[in-house]
Amino acid sequence: MRKTGRPTMVDVAADAGVSLKTVSRVINGEPNVDAAMIERVNTSVSRLGYHRNALAASLRSGNRDTIGFIAADLSNTFYMAVAAAVSTVAARERMHIVMASSEEDAGTERALALDLCQRQVGGLIVVPTAADHSYLAREVELGTPVVFLDRPGSGIPADAILLDNRGGAREAVAELLAAGHRRIAVLMDARTIYTMSERWAGVVDAFTAAGLEPDPALVVEGLHTPAGAREAMERLLDSADPPTAVFCANNRATIGALEAILPRGADVAIAGFDDFELSRLLPRRIRIVDYDVAALGTRAAETLLARAARPATGSHTDLVPTRLVDRGGVA
Repeated sequence: MRKTGRPTMVDVAADAGVSLKTVSRVINGEPNVDAAMIERVNTSVSRLGYHRNALAASLRSGNRDTIGFIAADLSNTFYMAVAAAVSTVAARERMHIVMASSEEDAGTERALALDLCQRQVGGLIVVPTAADHSYLAREVELGTPVVFLDRPGSGIPADAILLDNRGGAREAVAELLAAGHRRIAVLMDARTIYTMSERWAGVVDAFTAAGLEPDPALVVEGLHTPAGAREAMERLLDSADPPTAVFCANNRATIGALEAILPRGADVAIAGFDDFELSRLLPRRIRIVDYDVAALGTRAAETLLARAARPATGSHTDLVPTRLVDRGGVA
């Protein structure tokens, strides 16, 4: 009976009539192998359709040529853009990338990180959800570098690549206040998330500098989806004293706010954090806190490789700047 399934080196050895050790030496490109043996093995490899298991080979050789990237939510285009930048650096260094999503769950993050370490990845890039990362202390001691992305980690010596969240939010809200707006709504995800906490701090900074305070009735948090942000904005627009402007603390909140504002033609100024697809095609002008997404992923990957090449104690934080830009048409 013909064997089914993926062919192995044992199958190649049997087909070529050579030892398993010879097949291994040929496939792994070891020197001093007889040319005739190489030809026989390669002929069998082609005939059987054998493919080398690169991950298994790297584990056996100790060549840790894989980067593990744990995002908070891979359905968010922000993290996919970051992952693309990490992949570009990995490909340049002839490395591979394994991606996973914690779905903003600390337990899932821990399980994924430890599983990747067990598979001997060359390093980890983590968007932190857990409050304490001392569970990775032993892995760091054993030589696995860790870089935190978008949010700082804690409990281990690791570098962090962060956005200037506070500064970007402060600049956006300060501009709304300078334009005369006082009833400014704020739509945001959970304030327990580091980026949301920092962006909220930037909102407060802007109000404080103007001698004002945000109106708690206009602040809605815990908005995870565009649909939730749309419903929140609709309620605010239907209130007795609706806002004249809104600051959206991430791209999903901005999209939801637009879904509520545009159909009504409501005269509400919009500023949001994070750009998003098709923002340039909007029928009206909005302001966006923008930044170089690729720079985040590139810096994270390059920092990880540098840390792997020259292990060091302590931690370093690299802050990526933001800027306010116009999107959409002129109001």
